[in-house]
Amino acid sequence: MSRFLSKNETVTDRQTDLMWTRNASLFEFPMSWVEALNIIGELNKSGLFGYYDWKLPNRKELLSLISYQTINPSLPADHLFENVFNGYYWTSTTCARLPDQAWYIHLGSARVFKGMKYGSYMVWPVRTGEKFTKQDLFMTGQKSCFGKTGKIIDCQETGQDGEKRSGSNPIENRYTKQGQTVYDSYTGLTWIQDANTCKHVMSWNSAFDLISELNRKMKHGHDDWRIPNIIELESLTDMGEHSPALPQDHLFYDIQDFYWSSTTSMYNTDYAWVLYMVDGAVGVGFKQLSEFYLWPVRGKEKMMV
Repeated sequence: MSRFLSKNETVTDRQTDLMWTRNASLFEFPMSWVEALNIIGELNKSGLFGYYDWKLPNRKELLSLISYQTINPSLPADHLFENVFNGYYWTSTTCARLPDQAWYIHLGSARVFKGMKYGSYMVWPVRTGEKFTKQDLFMTGQKSCFGKTGKIIDCQETGQDGEKRSGSNPIENRYTKQGQTVYDSYTGLTWIQDANTCKHVMSWNSAFDLISELNRKMKHGHDDWRIPNIIELESLTDMGEHSPALPQDHLFYDIQDFYWSSTTSMYNTDYAWVLYMVDGAVGVGFKQLSEFYLWPVRGKEKMMV
């Protein structure tokens, strides 16, 4: 069965049960963050395509469409969307550390960055489908709403992530300490509790060498450690927190500011994807430079689309 179902002027993603407008450039022009939220409100007044519950996607919702195996656009090869702009699209999620900025995602290369809310980026409406179980996507963690200058405001009728809180609450007691490792019941992955287990930055290839060494030495009793892919690294983030952008109840220590993933950038294969842990940005690092840390993981690898 195909992942995407097209009906009238919408496309439903069966993987998440989110319904998107088929036209990814429904508004042909970029706009500020506040304008983006307001124009979604106008869509709901008019009942676009017979629906009155459109929203600006939060960071996890827009990220759920991203494929790290394709570029221009970075969407699954079998997507059914039209007029995808290979540039930045707004999300409804504010940056927790710098609340005058909001998150946007580059549909051409899959970067996840933040920018000033007065900047101009594209808007792609989404709505939650009728079969959504609240288990398909977890909340971003954001619980507050913010004005364009970063001041906390009343969430009512803002359309922001902090108001909608779309998705499921993370599992209660998400993290379990198991010796010197931590099991994440959200993803089924096990991480080394010491998030700086190797104590120095390294190149991408050196990270693979160190993983081999950890497995030879049966680190913490296991020989199946690996470098996490970028989806697995991003799954740790909480957009209501910063420095680090991890849930308050995490059990890790010695968190570093940036980590290698095992995922190569298809835009330029000399680079690999990295997670910036202070805010949760997803960017790239030059594989040959020793600039990023390693955080080993074990468990069944999460699907890379």
